[in-house]
Amino acid sequence: MQFDALTRYLDSLPEKGVPGCDLAVWKDHHPIYRHVAGERAPGLPMDGAETYWFYSCSKVFTMTAVMQLVERGLLRLSDPVADYLPAYAHLTVDDSGEIRPARTVLTLEHLMTMQGGLSYDLTMPAVRRCLEKNPCATTRELVDAFAEQSLLFDPGTRFRYSLCHDVAAAVVEVASGQSYGDYLSEHLFAPLGMRSMTFAPDAPHFARMAARYHWDADGRPIPEDNTVNPYRLSPAYESGGAGLSGDVDSFILLADALANGGVGRTGAHILTEASIDDMRTNRLSGASRVDFSATGKVGYGYGLGVRTLTDAASSRSPLGEFGWDGAAGAWLMADPEHHLAAFYAQHVMCCGRAFDEFHPAIRDLIYEGVNA
Repeated sequence: MQFDALTRYLDSLPEKGVPGCDLAVWKDHHPIYRHVAGERAPGLPMDGAETYWFYSCSKVFTMTAVMQLVERGLLRLSDPVADYLPAYAHLTVDDSGEIRPARTVLTLEHLMTMQGGLSYDLTMPAVRRCLEKNPCATTRELVDAFAEQSLLFDPGTRFRYSLCHDVAAAVVEVASGQSYGDYLSEHLFAPLGMRSMTFAPDAPHFARMAARYHWDADGRPIPEDNTVNPYRLSPAYESGGAGLSGDVDSFILLADALANGGVGRTGAHILTEASIDDMRTNRLSGASRVDFSATGKVGYGYGLGVRTLTDAASSRSPLGEFGWDGAAGAWLMADPEHHLAAFYAQHVMCCGRAFDEFHPAIRDLIYEGVNA
């Protein structure tokens, strides 16, 4: 294995507007590559112990949690969401300004495949009313408020990236009888040996957090307050779609387990291979597949909350390589065929090049290095 080209690429990212980044690559439960580049804050070099807001990489935890409950017989993908969240029993659709009853029943699978018809509007009137009534509204209270907003389309008919996985986290709460954070702590964080993952960072956690930036129109990183996560709607809200914070040393443990038949480095069995295969099987067709293709993930389809490679000509990774990414540029990859896992972190919002350019380049350089 030879990773010189990958190291040179990561070292070039600060010049491309990414002040600091961190990449871990594991194979068969063992680290085979780790490199940090740039600064955690102005004048302070990266040391690999930084924490980040992972934003939508949180969704991979949510999908794993749902599949665990499916394995235990507590959930089925075909279950109506209203069986667990009664607020979703009488959904409406905004059909070009006409509000009408939804023609299809919203199911758990619709949530997982982002075909639920929800939006990502965090300022919808029902959410504002909920927070005005209770500034510390719970996950269940806020997710119930989402149901007051009319859907954008009938469930199952289109793909739209949205708050679907936040709703799925609330389903996990009902099915498990635990808060979402407690469920993850007991069934994923502790078994896999994750020490830093949290929905509610404390002062020591923030002290390790990499400075966060957003790109301006010219691709220049502008500092912003890294203590604020706009997807954390209240102090009690545990967002299954974008709420987790932690470090690379912790997050790579999930990627590693998903790449090794659901078995973590600790020996913990978090999922079966069959469940992982279900997750990484493309579920979109027709208009939904067209909608997903417009997101720019070249060569990929979408399974149960994860991108999944369906075109071998588009990547050096094999068919079925899967994972997801986050709004500040984090990126997870799991390759069950080669028991290969990777996790990359940066902390730059509005960084479109991360998804279109940086992540595909890092992926292909990983395989170039592994095969050298």
